Amino acid sequence: MKTLLGSLLALVALGWGWDAINTVAPAAAHPLWIARHEAMYLSGLLSIAMMSAAMFLATRPAWLEAPLGGMDRIYRTHKWAGILAVCFATLHWLIEMSGDILKSTIGREGRLPKEKFAGFLEILRDLAEDMGEWAIYAVLAMLAITLWKKFPYRTWRFLHRAMPVLYLMLAFHAALLAPQDYWAQPIGALLAVLLAAGVYGASRSLLGDIGRAREASGTIIAIEHPAADVTTVRCHLVRGWRGHQPGQFAFVSFDDREGAHPFTIASADHGDSTISFQIKALGDYTSGLATRLQTGQVVRVEGPYGRFDIARCNPRARQIWIAGGIGVTPFLAWLESLQAAPEQAPAAELHYCTRDRDTDAFVPRLEALCAALPGIRLHIHGARQGANLTAEALGEAKHAEIWFCGPSGLADALRRGLRTMGWQPRFHQEAFEMR
Repeated sequence: MKTLLGSLLALVALGWGWDAINTVAPAAAHPLWIARHEAMYLSGLLSIAMMSAAMFLATRPAWLEAPLGGMDRIYRTHKWAGILAVCFATLHWLIEMSGDILKSTIGREGRLPKEKFAGFLEILRDLAEDMGEWAIYAVLAMLAITLWKKFPYRTWRFLHRAMPVLYLMLAFHAALLAPQDYWAQPIGALLAVLLAAGVYGASRSLLGDIGRAREASGTIIAIEHPAADVTTVRCHLVRGWRGHQPGQFAFVSFDDREGAHPFTIASADHGDSTISFQIKALGDYTSGLATRLQTGQVVRVEGPYGRFDIARCNPRARQIWIAGGIGVTPFLAWLESLQAAPEQAPAAELHYCTRDRDTDAFVPRLEALCAALPGIRLHIHGARQGANLTAEALGEAKHAEIWFCGPSGLADALRRGLRTMGWQPRFHQEAFEMR
């Protein structure tokens, strides 16, 4: 994520710098007016670059999963590109407002002359300037409610549908107000590519086309409640499902009004287009889901996505698998997929962290699956029994490969503990945060 966004920002800055170096300002221009002028262009370019990246990544490009590390990280990159875009847009607006301060301090003398246009083009430029200002206010509000985690997801999702329209307004602003000489330079070519990518993403979003090529439909064939706060949903997909790798996830729509939500597929692929999900009541949507589902209900599943795949385990590294709470679901799929050929199962230490091992519904399932896999050693850590997992309990991890799915707080604590002991093993963790 950092590499991709940092490289894009650097590329835009280089293009802007090339133009700035080769632009000769009028002799009478004041240095502060020149600095304001160029800072406005730079902040605007950086903002539209990040916004374009966010819009393109919102199309869920599966071909980027390998280089970026999975759809979860694509969404994290999308999120931070959006945050950076709003930050640069705010800076752009503040620099624009600084004109009044400069007028009151150094006066109007030394201002750079404005580009002259006439007729319909001038009308369009005035409109683009107004639209850009309106859009900035709107995206600032959207950022605020996005970062406010208590804001209802359903309402947020509805409001978030306006983002493609806001992007098109900002793209119109950028294209019409960019200096004319940009279009004959590298920065103009880069800006054109960015706008094309962003408009592509916005258009697909407005047409409802995102993920359609990877969507399958079917029905719910079984619903179980292994625990009071966990619902098992088994689905049979009759059209469009292309199979999945153990550990992948999908976007599931039980209700078109609610939209799709990401859930890890908790079963192996047996070639019968049947998959299951273990859904824990964690938020406003999942808390009431169990009462709204029924067998025979139509379901739409988009995917699969993700790189949390057992096939990617390094056979030469010591394997440490860590599951926290409902984060056990990808490992259930892993273990289930190994049952047909136990001798091919890798040697691994599986640590499952739960509140109470005596009442946890997943413990018997894990024990049964691991009993058939002699290479897998299962460790249950019940918080109520005082068996919290620490980095020290993982043993020698200098050359280990750790696969983690669970609460981010637990992952952070384990990472800190490993660093304290001087170990930095390869740590795979799904960034399962789509908002």
